[in-house]
Amino acid sequence: MSGVTTLVLLPGMDGTGDLFAPFVAALGKEFTTHIVRYPRDRIANLEELTNIARSALPTTGPYALLGESFSGPIAIRLAAEQPQQLRALVLCCSFARNPRAWLAGTASTLLNWRVPMPPVGLISAALMGRFATPSAKEALKAALAGVRTDVLRARMKQVLAVDTRDLLKRVTLPLLYLRAAQDLLVPAQSASEVQGLARQATVTSLPGPHFLLQTQPEAAATAVKAFLHQLNQPNHYPPQGEPP
Repeated sequence: MSGVTTLVLLPGMDGTGDLFAPFVAALGKEFTTHIVRYPRDRIANLEELTNIARSALPTTGPYALLGESFSGPIAIRLAAEQPQQLRALVLCCSFARNPRAWLAGTASTLLNWRVPMPPVGLISAALMGRFATPSAKEALKAALAGVRTDVLRARMKQVLAVDTRDLLKRVTLPLLYLRAAQDLLVPAQSASEVQGLARQATVTSLPGPHFLLQTQPEAAATAVKAFLHQLNQPNHYPPQGEPP
């Protein structure tokens, strides 16, 4: 099997891709990274976002796909299509379906009422908690400032309705789930569900908040590189679609 040297990154809810900077720096030059970016100024449904991501996938050479948070379901959709050159999937602080289903009704009502978005300070506290740094806060503020509020609302609604569990069952390639031990948004149950549905899924738990790649980039990069190194061992994993 040809070694994976390209990692395609699908961003969190902001969709800018700008918040990957610390993680990309921590990865170093061993792997080529390609960041997918979603529209900042227009609403796009999940199918449209999946099309955007699909059109950005490499056309030659093997690659791995990383879906962060909001983009996990998009990454699952793409992996379920079994692209020929896709060798592995990484989900970071993500989910196959709404991670807080019991809040769906209340959250949907608030979004429909167009309740003002929380201040950046409150969002930062939820995403980073005690792991927040001045640079991470500034990066979050800049990323959110560049995205229209109605676009963010639409993506929140998409999270409430998403369910890719059936698609995840079709993903037979190696899957690494990065779980943040102090994640206030996505519970441990989401990691367990992914592990139970995907045939070759493993879970790695790291100390940190939901913004794991932004606040713990070295630890996250080390885990991803170890996973990809293992993947590059000859005959370590069977091709997608074949039983392990």
